[in-house]
Amino acid sequence: MEIPETRYATTADGVSIAYQIAGSGPPDIVFVNAAYLSNVELVWGWPPSASLLHGLAAHGRLLLFDRRGTGLSDKVSADRLPTLEARMDDLRAVMDAASSDRAILLGAEDGAALCFLFAATYPERTAGLIAYQAASRGSWAPDAPWLDDRAAWETWFDQVERGWGTPEFVQGLVEWIWPSRADDPEFVRGYWRLVRNSITKADTLAVDRMWMETDVRHVLATIQAPTLVVHDPAIHDETVEESRYIAGRIPGAALVELESTDVPDLADPLPEIDRFLATLRAEEAQFDRVLATVLFTDIVGSTTKAAAVGDMAWREMVERHHSTVRAMLGRYRGKEVDTAGDGFFATFDGPARAVRCARAIVDAVHPIGIDVRAGVHTGEVETINDKVGGIAVAIGARIGSAAGPAEVWASSTVKDLTAGSGLVFEDAGEHELKGVPDRWRLYRVAD
Repeated sequence: MEIPETRYATTADGVSIAYQIAGSGPPDIVFVNAAYLSNVELVWGWPPSASLLHGLAAHGRLLLFDRRGTGLSDKVSADRLPTLEARMDDLRAVMDAASSDRAILLGAEDGAALCFLFAATYPERTAGLIAYQAASRGSWAPDAPWLDDRAAWETWFDQVERGWGTPEFVQGLVEWIWPSRADDPEFVRGYWRLVRNSITKADTLAVDRMWMETDVRHVLATIQAPTLVVHDPAIHDETVEESRYIAGRIPGAALVELESTDVPDLADPLPEIDRFLATLRAEEAQFDRVLATVLFTDIVGSTTKAAAVGDMAWREMVERHHSTVRAMLGRYRGKEVDTAGDGFFATFDGPARAVRCARAIVDAVHPIGIDVRAGVHTGEVETINDKVGGIAVAIGARIGSAAGPAEVWASSTVKDLTAGSGLVFEDAGEHELKGVPDRWRLYRVAD
């Protein structure tokens, strides 16, 4: 895969945010990377991160961006640090620029904090949440003793100020975060190249001072999105205690602690992410199932009729038929789903209106010289990309095929749901419906 084109989104406060789009969706996956590994162009050239990005892009439309103060995005000012809400706007601006209404958020290290706040603030735009080596607070607290206290932070600031870019600093950084790769000179060089092009010394101090003061733990309990928390013990940037704390505070969150490996890679959690995405797809399919009434109509003997009246006259009759059917659908608040040849497929949110609409269509097209047959059924349908499908649709179509000229047939479900409506049903016996299990009791709608 070639490096995607770098684009720019503008936040509400006028900051330019560099972002890229890779792969195709759905779903949309927004990756909020760690500040030290945030350069949307160079990150593709470092094998540990490139393998993760390629894996994510294979599962959806990946939105990758550099937060303010990192990579190719605008810098931050040490004397005027942005609020957490302003930093969260980086994510929103990228989603808006990419026309992403709803996405799965993947946050690494301190990037997870922005995802937590976004998911709590915009639940309608958050389809899922993945926290990888995540952090929710920057410094020590009585209930977070595993985090660095302010003295440790000041020591770190001094190390950055005095040693940024020196071989000793770089080696120490790798020994801390990637201890198993510290003896690999090529890894160390590649890692440092990405880090120094992701963030400057001044921005490191500014961003880390922001993080030291950050705490989003209070929003964890309000997150509604399905959440996966993944911790890799081979990467020492964040502690397992922090991952356990986060997973314990987000309702229903799943925690996965990966097995330690000799050669850790940022792509190690991909199998767990695959399983999580599969679960989300299954849940979304269930959420997209709704109870609806389907109506199928079809012109009876259309081939014979066309041959009898001629092509031009038949075309005019079909056009009048279509306009009449659409008028009846509008009158009875039906939604046209598809028109194939001589037939219509429509849905209704009430079975009685669907039956009355079918009866009205039969009566309205008869003066044109056309007879139609119709079938009505109520059941669960699946809606995918504005298309309607499922076994209920197949049943409705088969019921329509069983009806005779100028007849409306319905399933027993429709008959039972319309009790008290004044509609009259005549028993049409049991029938086998092609491709549908069991035998079905069908009913003819009386005039």
